[in-house]
Amino acid sequence: MKPTGQKITLQSINRMDRSEFVEALGGIFECSPWVAEGAWTLRPFASVRELHEAMMGIVRGAPQDRIDSLLLAHPDLGTRLAVSGYSAAEQQSAGLSRLTQEEYERFHDLNKRYVGKFGFPFILAVRGKSKSDILAAMQERISRSAAEERERALSEIGRIAGFRLADLIHNENDEPGRTDLC
Repeated sequence: MKPTGQKITLQSINRMDRSEFVEALGGIFECSPWVAEGAWTLRPFASVRELHEAMMGIVRGAPQDRIDSLLLAHPDLGTRLAVSGYSAAEQQSAGLSRLTQEEYERFHDLNKRYVGKFGFPFILAVRGKSKSDILAAMQERISRSAAEERERALSEIGRIAGFRLADLIHNENDEPGRTDLC
């Protein structure tokens, strides 16, 4: 599913059958509908936060090869290749769809170095960040250990999923405008 701007209610999420649930939430974790499939069995959810925590529990409890696939499913930041609807909207909001040739080359070089060192793309929740913020984070994080960076990448995936869920789901019991799911 890609972002539409229309919110659905948590109550409707809780009433969905497995295929509807996966259709609605399968894109929250980049190209990894298995997370939504696992979370469906844990319904009903009392809040969007509870749904987010359940989905993160599915990710954290997954076999290593599934986690590796999730990490690898994330696109390079600043790429000119096609990306998911969610990623496209997020990168566009951070100005990454309007890179100059020089900026594009800088992102491309850092992405290449990062993948070469860690074996997966640089992952960052870009909401509220500028191109320069993102470049600074890339430069800082490339010096970390593999274990530190893997944990940071999973944490960032959690933040991304939290933003996506908050954008998609409305819960009458949640505070209006609240997006601090992570």
